[in-house]
Amino acid sequence: MGLLTGDVLVSLALAAAIFFLLVDLMHRRPRWAARYPPGPMSMPGLGNLLQVDFQDVPWCFGQLRRRFGDVFSLQLAWTPVVVVNGLEAVREALVKHNEDTADRPPSPVYEHLGYRPHMEGVILARYGPDWREQRRFSLSTLRFFGLGKKSLELWVTEEAACLCAAFADHAARPFSPNALLNKAVGNVIASLTYGRRFEYDDQSFLRLMELVMEALKEDSGLLREVLNAVPVLLRIPGLPGKVFPAQKAFMALLDELVTEHRMTRDPAQPPRDLTDAFLAEVEKAKGNPDSSFTDENLRMVVSDLFSAGMVTTSTTLAWGLLLMILHPDVQRRVQQEIDEVIGKVRRPAMGDQAHMPFTTAVIHEVQRFADIIPLGVPHMTTRDIEVQGFLIPKGTTLFTNLSSVLKDEAVWEKPFRFHPEHFLDAQGRFVKPEAFMPFSAGRRMCLGEPLARMELFLFFTSLLQRFSFSVPPGHPQPSDHGVCNFLVTPSPYQLCAVPR
Repeated sequence: MGLLTGDVLVSLALAAAIFFLLVDLMHRRPRWAARYPPGPMSMPGLGNLLQVDFQDVPWCFGQLRRRFGDVFSLQLAWTPVVVVNGLEAVREALVKHNEDTADRPPSPVYEHLGYRPHMEGVILARYGPDWREQRRFSLSTLRFFGLGKKSLELWVTEEAACLCAAFADHAARPFSPNALLNKAVGNVIASLTYGRRFEYDDQSFLRLMELVMEALKEDSGLLREVLNAVPVLLRIPGLPGKVFPAQKAFMALLDELVTEHRMTRDPAQPPRDLTDAFLAEVEKAKGNPDSSFTDENLRMVVSDLFSAGMVTTSTTLAWGLLLMILHPDVQRRVQQEIDEVIGKVRRPAMGDQAHMPFTTAVIHEVQRFADIIPLGVPHMTTRDIEVQGFLIPKGTTLFTNLSSVLKDEAVWEKPFRFHPEHFLDAQGRFVKPEAFMPFSAGRRMCLGEPLARMELFLFFTSLLQRFSFSVPPGHPQPSDHGVCNFLVTPSPYQLCAVPR
């Protein structure tokens, strides 16, 4: 009897192994297609998961690019992936095939955190009517509340003054600027989404900032990729909440803010902010099961604005200040231009930018050098396409290596060094090369680009107008090598902000 039981177990194990192998082979079928991009040999079941360094994906992809060329393939468990590198290949994928590469791959992790499948705000939403509806709403509402107008510029200018006052409180003593930069940029988003700004020591605001940063950390690394690639693991009871506690807490806090907003909203009055405008659309959509205007999607849209709109801009500003203390000659030239065009008293305005080519070049070079989102957000093909002569089948996840464009040795004179002259012609006029695409390109290009450009110019020039930044006495020279998670952030550093 025991022997029979043993035989049965062996047979079941063998059958399971054969089934697993067949499923694995089925998911590898794209690799057998003619002209499919080359890539490293993958392991059964796991694919190339163990061969990708998720702590430094850009470096890893750079190594694979040297072996396999500008277009190469990976298998992440059962998910076929193609990585596109270099200006020509990235433009071909995102611009020439903009309609065919505008989709996003499924995100099982988010679905198991309680979100409706494929209805995930603006950034991660699948390409289709819901995404179009939400992107159109977000753009029109941001414009209504001042994007591209003087009213929003005044909000940012006022916040820049508050940020400068907070820097002055340190009285030229050493400090890390990151938290203050997060609060200042976070308040711009709060003004748009909640019609208010928070004091920098407000406890609910501090909690919101903390959860945004923790949620972003959870959203990167090997574990998230494994769970997305093998979503059956997410069916383990309670696992998503344990693996992503900050994301759950962040969404709960957004729910509280929306509830508070709903109680104070007056439908008879014009909307105070984006949340009011969205709630009005939710009212209109009642009884329509196909509408993307739901309470659930409201928190995803607001989450997108905070996580993408806040952290990317504040991280870029942190890079900007770091590079100023590492390149004091560049800092002095920026300040000289500020003094000549704006002076030391009047607040900077967007109209000044056209007369400040060097400062504009420096801000663009900070974005290029910092390269804070090296892979952008993954895309997915909605039909078979051809890139650089390779066939990429429908349903393939596409990583566009923006870092390979921003640091393309064929385009930039000094791709791995901070060199503002990349954006200046021989006469000192500002120029923007085609390879400058930190906001990606094509249909899914970042909708917050105009807001980010405004914030970067006004915050950066306000700070450089008021302060000279330097390495604290006795402190070692900080590194200009970033720390790579989902975002590339500066290595921790401190500075002194000395009033001018």
